[in-house]
Amino acid sequence: MTPRLHAVQSPDVTSVITLLTDYGLEDGFVASCHGVIISIAPQTRIIDVCHLVPAGDIRRGAAILAQTLPYLPAGVHVAAVDPSAAGARRSVAVEAGNRLFIGPDNGLLSWALLAAGGARTAYEIANTELFLSPVSPTFHGRDIYAPVAAHLCGGRKPADLGPEIPLDRLLSLPAPTARRGEDAVEGEVLSLDRYGNVQLSVTADDLAALGIRVGGTVAVSMGRRQVTMPFRDTYAAVPPGTLVVFTDSAGLVAFAVNSGDAAQRLGLPPGAHVRLARGPEI
Repeated sequence: MTPRLHAVQSPDVTSVITLLTDYGLEDGFVASCHGVIISIAPQTRIIDVCHLVPAGDIRRGAAILAQTLPYLPAGVHVAAVDPSAAGARRSVAVEAGNRLFIGPDNGLLSWALLAAGGARTAYEIANTELFLSPVSPTFHGRDIYAPVAAHLCGGRKPADLGPEIPLDRLLSLPAPTARRGEDAVEGEVLSLDRYGNVQLSVTADDLAALGIRVGGTVAVSMGRRQVTMPFRDTYAAVPPGTLVVFTDSAGLVAFAVNSGDAAQRLGLPPGAHVRLARGPEI
């Protein structure tokens, strides 16, 4: 059956839609989302934020979206990472700042909403006239999120999507924890990237408050293990194969191995707790 598309008759409208998914690049899933958007709103510019989020990893998707958001233009931000495979959870559109976020109500959008200044209004996406027909029960990114985003870029209002949702009914991921003490800061592993770098919920300011400066060392406690690492501007400042602490492009403290994989070396999964203190002088 051929999907039903409703083209927007507004060729002078130019808008931006960003896409973040765990669809991968081996199949045609991303291309089909692009095709639906362009078929409905031909003047739309599409920015692919990431399609290599580990399958079903809501936390990683949330971190990527929130950390990328400051560098994205205002627009409609579509995110589709949903281990329930479009189960009982609802789909939502949430306004925050001058942006609109579309995705499953599973916490995926929550950190980006905070980064955008906090949610202002939220709607359940329930207006089936804006969906493709038929709707696949396992591909809401193509059949619901993509066409809805395109219609919004074409002039439809968020209130057209469905009933308003109280903001306190939106699901949120627990905020990453970082607790600063007198001589140490405790945080957690926020995410792991494709290079094996381990990003923490700790900031460079947290280390500075402990008197830890670039050129010094950091005593890292991971459960019963403790490792002392140099604190440098970049992982390239240490010899190949060496562990290092540095501040990444998001302003967060991270572990790396020059020409290696820190996540594998340290065995730290997302959510693991770590303690950082000032290390010995070298």
